[in-house]
Amino acid sequence: MPAEPPAGEHAGSADEYADAALFLGMNSADDTLRIACKAFFAARLDRTLVMSLEQVGRCDDVIWGYGRELQDAYYPFMDNLHTLMDIRRLGYDEADLRWALDGEGILQRLPAHERLLLGMVGNRKGLLHSASPRLPHHTGLAVRAPAPVDGPEPVFPEPLEALYRQSLVLRVPAGVL
Repeated sequence: MPAEPPAGEHAGSADEYADAALFLGMNSADDTLRIACKAFFAARLDRTLVMSLEQVGRCDDVIWGYGRELQDAYYPFMDNLHTLMDIRRLGYDEADLRWALDGEGILQRLPAHERLLLGMVGNRKGLLHSASPRLPHHTGLAVRAPAPVDGPEPVFPEPLEALYRQSLVLRVPAGVL
């Protein structure tokens, strides 16, 4: 991995990033993971998060694989969360790509979509929150898994919570994350 990103507009950033695995994790078939992912977003409703355009598209790609009825139950929650929360959706730039492609070790063994995302996060000196089973366990990467919730399930403010409960008819298997 490059020691320092090239000087530029992203140097010194401390943004928090979320990936598709974390976002879709709110609808995980695994309730422990589902609640941890939900708690992450519920605790950050008033903060800014960053998602790459590709990761937003990965969410859509998974949801579009389900039938229309499940999509119609799911999308009102996702649409409202994206409207209520300050989620900056950004594309990769050349420095992000260089960081991902020049990386060594673990980066070389990851799927391309995760390498690119880590290139964006690493180049911009951010912190990635992810429910991907491939990422949080590797040392040296700025990646954190959602923390397990000890106690009652957190709730979103209404009407977002009602939309979330409606979305739970769609449950994503852990292997898809």
